[in-house]
Amino acid sequence: MELDERKWTILQAIIRNYLDTGEPVGSRTISKYTDLNLSSATIRNEMSDLEELGYITSPHTSAGRIPTDKGYRLYVDKMMESKEAEIKEVKTMLLEKADKMESLLEQATKLLATSTNYTAMVTTPMYRSRKVKFVQLTEISENSLLVVILIEGNIVKNKVIDTTEALDKETILKLNLMLNTYLQGLDLSEINLEIIQNMKKQSEGFGTIVTEVLDAVAEALGEEDKVKVYTSGATNILKYPELTEGDSVSDILYAIEEKKELAELMKAENSENPIQVYIGDEVTVDSMKDCSVVPATYELAAGMYGKFGIVGPKRMDYEKVVSALTTIKKQIDDLFQKDKKDK
Repeated sequence: MELDERKWTILQAIIRNYLDTGEPVGSRTISKYTDLNLSSATIRNEMSDLEELGYITSPHTSAGRIPTDKGYRLYVDKMMESKEAEIKEVKTMLLEKADKMESLLEQATKLLATSTNYTAMVTTPMYRSRKVKFVQLTEISENSLLVVILIEGNIVKNKVIDTTEALDKETILKLNLMLNTYLQGLDLSEINLEIIQNMKKQSEGFGTIVTEVLDAVAEALGEEDKVKVYTSGATNILKYPELTEGDSVSDILYAIEEKKELAELMKAENSENPIQVYIGDEVTVDSMKDCSVVPATYELAAGMYGKFGIVGPKRMDYEKVVSALTTIKKQIDDLFQKDKKDK
């Protein structure tokens, strides 16, 4: 159901008040906060409707209301649709002494944690698809060959394969030429049955070697990225009372420290929007169901990408977080695109 302007204004007021205070919001507060010029009784009726629609709820026996996950979701979706994020220059500290990519990303994460007052995280680069740059067969003994596979991003994979007979230099040269003619520039999905059959036909009786090389290539291209996650500002979680009740805080801090589940969450991509917002039950990390997680994708060359992200309470300042992530993303994208052009 589409909310009318009055209900939408009241819902925004409830959410913004709750973001600021962390306390349930009553009708009298809303009457002072908005320019609707409505009585408290009218506002109470609208709040009852919003509660029936599932956008707000009454905690305990309090007369005030707090947003539900559904309310947060509508607020975030409308904000993302209408917001033309202002691109600000990142403080010069972002690039100071950042002569390596990982140190730059770590530095940016610290800046995000400081500027938002939430927990920030960043992944090392990942690949949308891996492509073969070069394959090299080299004899290491009479019946053994070393297969060296160079993949986009200058990743090198090695495998030793056994042969039933010794191969002369001319045969190895022909095999290298044939392998690179067919495989260079392809990712795993592009190495189809027709290519494999043609390679085996041209291998002049060395089909078994071609099969083993293809197995090594498939293994190298199909290997999942070992993603590292750097975090900063984990103790900022302690600033929000709703996250420090019972075992919640220790579970959240453990997930941040352990990082494995965060890495899986951060791997997910959405082609339609480089900034995603996961609220409450939308977060795939079980210990973070009381949190919101906001990841953003930064772009590198040759199909490489990475993620920045923010973890905080569901009442986080979404506009501030999206603005900060957009600024960092823009600067990182520009930096690496500039490096690509300079090379």
